[in-house]
Amino acid sequence: MDPLGARSQFVDIETLLTWQQQLDEGLPQDSTDSPNSPHVFPSPFPFRPDINQKIILFTGDVPLLNCTAIVNTSNEALNDKNPVSDSIHQLAGPELKEDLLKLKVCRTGEVKLTKGFNLAARFIIHTVGPKYKAKYRTAAESSLYSCYRNIMQLAIEQSMVSVGLCVVSTTKRGYPLEDATHIAFRTVRRFLENHGNSIEAVVFAVSDMEEAVYKKLLPLYYPRSVEEERACLPLIPGDVGNSEGEPVVPERQIRITEKPGSLEDESEEESLESDLGQIGSHAFARMEDDVDKQRKLILQGQMSEAAIQKQHQRNYNRWLFRARAEDLSDIAALKALYQTGVDVYGRTVMVVVGRNIPVTLIDLEKALLYFIHVMDHITVKEYVMVYFHTLTGEHNHLDSEFLKSLYHIVDIKFKKNLKAFYFVHPTFRSKFSTWLFTTFSVSGIKEKVRYLDSLQQLFTCVRPEQIDIPPFVVEYDMRMNGSYCSSQSSGL
Repeated sequence: MDPLGARSQFVDIETLLTWQQQLDEGLPQDSTDSPNSPHVFPSPFPFRPDINQKIILFTGDVPLLNCTAIVNTSNEALNDKNPVSDSIHQLAGPELKEDLLKLKVCRTGEVKLTKGFNLAARFIIHTVGPKYKAKYRTAAESSLYSCYRNIMQLAIEQSMVSVGLCVVSTTKRGYPLEDATHIAFRTVRRFLENHGNSIEAVVFAVSDMEEAVYKKLLPLYYPRSVEEERACLPLIPGDVGNSEGEPVVPERQIRITEKPGSLEDESEEESLESDLGQIGSHAFARMEDDVDKQRKLILQGQMSEAAIQKQHQRNYNRWLFRARAEDLSDIAALKALYQTGVDVYGRTVMVVVGRNIPVTLIDLEKALLYFIHVMDHITVKEYVMVYFHTLTGEHNHLDSEFLKSLYHIVDIKFKKNLKAFYFVHPTFRSKFSTWLFTTFSVSGIKEKVRYLDSLQQLFTCVRPEQIDIPPFVVEYDMRMNGSYCSSQSSGL
């Protein structure tokens, strides 16, 4: 290919900035509120026009960008075959391959620098994303963070004005795109907040398949108005990393305490238990007595309420540790539990689809682990649940013993911050079963249950555009209750 012919395809950075400005002009701006005005729920990523003007989302090939440097994602030997790398090599010319042979190796999370050769970009920053396995998710998160952090750090060290970022987490390496996008956005955001004065533009270059995810998540980390900041706040994950965007692993946070075995002082005991509860599930780490002995004391009424709560928290932490370590992709594929938008009060909405729970075919213990894994960060704030009982059969009904176990295992925040449980399309039998369960088996839930016979009733609590409804639920509701006015026909 003629390098000059290739160069004529390059997109100039000023053109991209113009496109982004035109896109932003179509958004409603909250002119009455200042970015520094107090919020009811302060966002970890507040509206920052100075940062927003540096961020560009570009749908196209990263080697076409006329930035100071573009990013190439590769493997440890720097010879990976993937669409991004292939496109960069094709346009940069054969000199790039020769330069990479001299570098020999690049470890996961590290970066290497070469010239841009025939590209419009002066430099190419090469990095290696992690191979993703659910069992080692925390390690993968830390490695992916290192990729983006080291890219930005190198840009500063080399006095680069603009950087074109590809999607580092390639399909070949198996990293879930949405999870990876959260890490990319928050890492770049934190870097620009703390060290990015000299950088004028950061371009996220994505393919057509990646564009939808990036557009969906971009406002969470770079809200374009105070109004958008508030609207996106409930959708921000509970874990947003530390002040640099780096993932925080509670199990690695160890506190050294004087005389840790002395628990005579109640306040000292609470502090110690809180700290040790985060270290791990090993009995030595928790410094606890025999578990069976403690259970016996609970049954005999010889343990205080505080001690019972501490024992419960330890138990929950063990389940949470397992939930974060196990591969739960088979349960996730059922799409029986997922997060959607917010209700009319701005509270996160979680959806449960009864018909998608094949009780007789799945491992119920894994299902419990998946519930804990998904809900743990949601329940730190107020939330509501919408349960679609539509067209559920006998094989979809969860056993009351399972529900009772779930109720007694989950953290107190699950129960405290649950503000409403909307039961859509209930049957007489399901109402009676729920009444029995909430009256005699669990406490504090009965008054939160609301039975809704139609989607129209649901939409008085959660607007149609804020909830993803399975198509079969919509079809059933239209047959039973007639059509309704909605801006969304929705579906999974």
